[in-house]
Amino acid sequence: MENSNDILKQVRKIEIKTRGLSNDIFAGRYHSAFKGRGMAFSEVREYRYGDDVRDIDWNVTARNRSPYIKTYEEERELTMMLMVDVSGSRMFGTTDKLKKNIITEIAAVLAFSASENNDKVGCLFFSDRVEKFIPPKKGRAHILMIIRELIEFRPEHTATSLSEPLRHITNMIKKRCTMFILSDFMDLNGDGAAYEDALKIATRKHDIAGIRVYDRRETELPDVGIVELRDAETGKKVWVDTSSRKVRERYAGKWEEQSGIIDRTLKRCKVDNVTIATGEDYVKSLIKLFKTR
Repeated sequence: MENSNDILKQVRKIEIKTRGLSNDIFAGRYHSAFKGRGMAFSEVREYRYGDDVRDIDWNVTARNRSPYIKTYEEERELTMMLMVDVSGSRMFGTTDKLKKNIITEIAAVLAFSASENNDKVGCLFFSDRVEKFIPPKKGRAHILMIIRELIEFRPEHTATSLSEPLRHITNMIKKRCTMFILSDFMDLNGDGAAYEDALKIATRKHDIAGIRVYDRRETELPDVGIVELRDAETGKKVWVDTSSRKVRERYAGKWEEQSGIIDRTLKRCKVDNVTIATGEDYVKSLIKLFKTR
């Protein structure tokens, strides 16, 4: 177990890196990619040629005996919810970072980007159920608390299911919010129909984007002879002969099949998404996600 000083050092390190990225790159892109709830009245001004006559304020026009129109501005304040997968599979990684590390950094970048736009940020940790819910608030102290939880939180369960967490957050957050799901989305393999139903209901109420984090070793097996593999979520173990080309091809084919299911499901549910590997720079992928919106 890490002590408090170690965790504080990690929080500070992540803040320095991700806050710089959010200030320099993402704050403006986040603002343009995720709009406010609507338009709010700002002020009245004199009518100018080309203005929409439907915006004329007839009461002010009558008092001043010349046309005046109402002007509006975007209601910018949003609520961002981070849905973070804390199942057993997040602890896998064959580069210098686990999937958990990448998810933590991306969540921090998104949180600071929202904070720069004066938006509230909340977080929900999920496995095959809701593990922890952090209500949305504003402020640096709140963001740092979320980052600390991302680093040190220990879930009670290791399996994954998005269905119940999606239903929970749909019922919990009454107003429309921007929601990022940070996960490997592996639960689609066993809970596809229920997951899709819950996601479709959630997308009718909230603006949802998916960020799928994976490790390249999950896509193919190396030829290293007979090895024992363990499922991080179920604990099931199996011996595999990786020297067999058929075994390696079947493994790679299964990954492609699973990826196809995930992509098609998210597309049917109209969820913009991006896929990020543990060993790659996530900045370009996030910018790509923002640009598609």
